[in-house]
Amino acid sequence: MREVAPTVTVVRTSTANLASVLTGFERLGCRVRTTADPHKVTRAGRLVLPGVGAFAAARRAIDAHGLADALRDRLDRGHPTLGICLGMQLMASGSEEAPGVPGLGVLDCVAGNYESGEEGWRVPQMGWNLVAPDEGCEIVPRGYAYFANSYRLTTAPDGWHPVWCEYAGRFLAAVERGPVVGCQFHPELSGDYGRALLTRWLEA
Repeated sequence: MREVAPTVTVVRTSTANLASVLTGFERLGCRVRTTADPHKVTRAGRLVLPGVGAFAAARRAIDAHGLADALRDRLDRGHPTLGICLGMQLMASGSEEAPGVPGLGVLDCVAGNYESGEEGWRVPQMGWNLVAPDEGCEIVPRGYAYFANSYRLTTAPDGWHPVWCEYAGRFLAAVERGPVVGCQFHPELSGDYGRALLTRWLEA
């Protein structure tokens, strides 16, 4: 019997580079669709929350479509969800980029900017960097991933398995809790490493 290709639903936040995310999953043989419908977000078997750009703009887009409760509910329930870059930061309580603008609050921490006190660190971080998972991580492997970020999370929230990275200090490259994963880096732009991670997530 022919195996049915997995379906991946990608949230339209109006602040994401959807083309690279869609292409990344299509190359793995997935059927990919986009949505800004909270009912489809709730029912999706596998959901991706991408993001590039400003925290406040992404949160406004989420609120404009009434997506916050649907996203928070599936994250709390542990339904397969992947937050990428700004999508991971939106899972947090908030960001120093937009004081007073709440995140989804699933990760009990706040995204902060890079400290500029040390010379030689360019912000945003753009390029490849080593990610190192703690014991217990099953989806994010050790390897080099592609980053493009000006803000980051530095505290491992309770109940999540952390994946660490070093750039102007230690920060969270990713977090895992079962099939719910947040990645500060871009797996869809991370070559063979990223394909391996996406495959693990699809099979989780």
